[in-house]
Amino acid sequence: MSRVPYANAVGSLMYIMVCSRPDLAYIVSTVSRFISNPGKQYWEAVKWVLRHLQGTVRLGLVFQRLKTKKPRLLRAMLMQIMQEILISEDL
Repeated sequence: MSRVPYANAVGSLMYIMVCSRPDLAYIVSTVSRFISNPGKQYWEAVKWVLRHLQGTVRLGLVFQRLKTKKPRLLRAMLMQIMQEILISEDL
């Protein structure tokens, strides 16, 4: 495992997670615990995440201003969704 670029790969995953993929937070925090002494299972997990990213390259966060001039409509839609969730939890 000494020749495996584990720390570099985990560092790259951290950068990706912070910039555009918060869905990776759990797995990145898990594999980053073993930077000093990675085992084969954690290297396999890092490779799995990299393959996952390769297949989902079009997903991520986009920071931009809303083009709608009707924030009340957006708030109303969010309130409706929240009410539906609360109603379904009561059942």
